[in-house]
Amino acid sequence: MANRKAVQDARVAGKTIEKGLLIVHTGKGKGKSTAAFGLMLRAIGRGFRCGVVQFGKGAWQSGERSAIERFGDQIQWHTLGEGFTWETQDRARDVEAAKRAWAATLRLMADPAIRLIVLDELNIALRYDHLDIGEVVAALQARRGDLHIVVTGRNAKPEMIEAADLVTEMTPIKHHFAAGVKAQEGIEF
Repeated sequence: MANRKAVQDARVAGKTIEKGLLIVHTGKGKGKSTAAFGLMLRAIGRGFRCGVVQFGKGAWQSGERSAIERFGDQIQWHTLGEGFTWETQDRARDVEAAKRAWAATLRLMADPAIRLIVLDELNIALRYDHLDIGEVVAALQARRGDLHIVVTGRNAKPEMIEAADLVTEMTPIKHHFAAGVKAQEGIEF
């Protein structure tokens, strides 16, 4: 174990770059947004001011939003989607909602006090071409050096994956929904 510790200590000591990360949580499994909010909670614990922009989810009050709003002005939260695409059935409305959400994102990115932003379900807006992937990736890459951004949603486009510093794919193995169990307060919302 002493040899292993020495090797591990040397590996850690060799990592010297500190920068804002572009983190992507994608895949068909549950937990993408949950993991992003966990990172945000960690950042809040370190005194960071954070922002959230929800692209696809409607204005219903989720448990994570209720909890995070208790941190007051340490968080800026924007739910600008009108619901999931299968609920709205109106592409023009979905595109306009995505544009409003992207405008809120750019405002948060310009605020030097914000250190971490969660872009919840941005991958979905990009999947359905509600926003231009090239413009979005260019803006995310041009962010200031200390800003962390977490992007969630299934079907991350290759351009987003390529631009990211960290990509995690959530893979479903078993889900209670398949057994007829409905979405439950405190677990799914």
